[in-house]
Amino acid sequence: MTSPRTTYSDSHLGTSTRTRSEPPRLRTLTGRVGANAVGAALGLRRASTRYSVHRVKVPMRDGIHLVADHYWPATSAPAGTLLVRGPYGRGLPMSLVFARLYAARGYHVVLQSVRGTFGSAGEFEPMVNEAADGADTVEWLRRQSWFTGHFATIGVSYLGFTQWALLQDPPPELAAAVITAGPHDLRASVWGTGSFAINDFLGWSDVVAHQEDPIRIRTGIRQLTAARRLARAAAELPMGESARTMLGTGAPWFESWVEHADHADPFWDRMRFPAALDRVQVPVLLVGGWQDIFLRQTLQQYQRLRQRGVDVALTVGPWTHVQLLTKGLAISARETLEWLDTHLGEAPQPRRPSPVRIFVTGHGWHYRPHWPPPTTEHSIYLQPGGGLGETPPEPGASPTTFRYHPENPTPTTGGPLLSPNGGYRDDGRLAAREDVLSFTGAALPRDLYVHGNPVIELAHTSDNPNVDVFVRVSEVDAKGHSRNVSDGYQRFGDTPETVRIELDPIAHRFTAGSRIRVLIAGSWFPRYARNLGTPEPALTSQTMKPATHSVHFGPSRLVLPVDPSADSVADPGGDLT
Repeated sequence: MTSPRTTYSDSHLGTSTRTRSEPPRLRTLTGRVGANAVGAALGLRRASTRYSVHRVKVPMRDGIHLVADHYWPATSAPAGTLLVRGPYGRGLPMSLVFARLYAARGYHVVLQSVRGTFGSAGEFEPMVNEAADGADTVEWLRRQSWFTGHFATIGVSYLGFTQWALLQDPPPELAAAVITAGPHDLRASVWGTGSFAINDFLGWSDVVAHQEDPIRIRTGIRQLTAARRLARAAAELPMGESARTMLGTGAPWFESWVEHADHADPFWDRMRFPAALDRVQVPVLLVGGWQDIFLRQTLQQYQRLRQRGVDVALTVGPWTHVQLLTKGLAISARETLEWLDTHLGEAPQPRRPSPVRIFVTGHGWHYRPHWPPPTTEHSIYLQPGGGLGETPPEPGASPTTFRYHPENPTPTTGGPLLSPNGGYRDDGRLAAREDVLSFTGAALPRDLYVHGNPVIELAHTSDNPNVDVFVRVSEVDAKGHSRNVSDGYQRFGDTPETVRIELDPIAHRFTAGSRIRVLIAGSWFPRYARNLGTPEPALTSQTMKPATHSVHFGPSRLVLPVDPSADSVADPGGDLT
């Protein structure tokens, strides 16, 4: 969508000059009408002003300029200023979701393309330059005559990471932030389980490497065939050669991400900002999804800010990463605007009765004073014959085994993924695979609320020390349909006697009459790169060595954080999707 006016800032002076005439009025009108219609559909307060759009160039300390679109509301009393920085361009959907909706409600918005993307000079190195470039953009911002004196940041995913990069050294003019599924540590997302998250980050690298292809039909074809190409590239060996064939000359960072697996490697220092969690003082709204790949970091951010006494709120819905801009957009946009109006504008305090708003899957929206709520441990023991029980089985039972072979890894079925096929899925077929152990409990006599991180503890051995362990908790309904609830994954180079894996956090109601199921496997491919069974480097390894896993009965159990309270405050007016 083309802007009605395009201007460029004049080097370090921060002034602006017109460089070309206005485009047709119909295009401008279409943009405004579309934004107003979307705003109404999302349930936002009515648009209050018209706005114009100016193209500007923002100087960086090394002499290059980053391109941004400045949305200028036509009001003498603007509500405030918003800064949005990301690598995905300044057209749809970014221009609508993060600029037009807010400009029409009185906010100046600077929507900037980060270094090396969509007209901004320099080389795009994911996450590497965001702290310095964000600080330079704020320096430019404070010199603008229209600047309102204080600003807030908003954005999802990478646009959330740029906020954490800025918050490592928070500028005094920053008044608030809304961070939706924004990681503060790239390495934890890429290598957090000890296995490279190939589906998400090879797929993302491919998208970003080709997103500016001038031939749009070619871009469309790539998107339509993305899943098939990614599956083929992930399956071929060696990984480095296969990935480079897929990426072509783009995404030069990919191999270095795979090479640097060590958490302590200083290679990652420019791509993680844990210090920001200890330095931020402004009010922060965090938004995430139970099936989002960055959920663990979102909850870590919330817990750290709350411990420090920062004004922090949290909303978590039943969404994947992709769904945060589709199914979750209405709730996210409404809460974002309310947060901005309160902490940047002059609106009254937010209407939310409690800082935490969560969707309990199988039940609906609830408010909580904090997260996680107080819980008690509820242990369920693995039983010979594939059952689950409240007490450990009698001693002496033989272990149960499965054979994992890298040539036929257990396929990813739903769960947290960047791709559209993630989320809640029917996973009944997994239980029938020979490389999967399945344990299913009896029908529950009453509803069981689980709030927090389930934990699996397995007495586990293997004839190959180089193994991965995948665990899933599912719910099997009264009709026998199985659906995923929480996943856990860990790679081991020397398998301990007891494998302990913390599964993804959940807020879930297992309904009376349903059954809890535990699935155990040796891979989860292609979400994670398959373990080839050797300690060879991931980029170049081609040798495959299978492994036989043995799970021993007695201490092997699932520990559920059960909420015994029935005092949670329901939100009867909240959306259930």
